Amino acid sequence: MIPAWPGSLSFTIYDHNMLLEVLTPERKLYAGEVYGVQLPGIDGSFEILDKHAPLIAALGNGKMKVLKDKAHAEFFTISGGFVEVLRNKATVLVEGAVAVEK
Repeated sequence: MIPAWPGSLSFTIYDHNMLLEVLTPERKLYAGEVYGVQLPGIDGSFEILDKHAPLIAALGNGKMKVLKDKAHAEFFTISGGFVEVLRNKATVLVEGAVAVEK
C-alpha cells in the first residue's frame, strides 16, 4: 500500500490492487483486495481495475469474475444489482449470488 499524500483526502491508493465488496440482502459474499472484477452490465460485460474513475452502473444477470491477481480468479453467478466505484473500492450490490466452481 502507498499512503495518501500529505494534505490530501484521507484514502489509500493500493499498488495495482483495489478493494472489492460483494453484498446481497442476506450477507456479505466477498470482501478483500483484488486485481480487478469483470461484471455483467445491462448493456454488456465490463471490467473494473485499480484506480478506475468513479462509476455507478446497473448490472444484469450473469457471471462475475473476481480477479484475485493476474493468474487466479473466483467466479460467481449474480442476479441483477448495481456497482459503485469510488476511491479505489468497488461495491457490488446484487439481488442474489452463488459461487461457481471452475
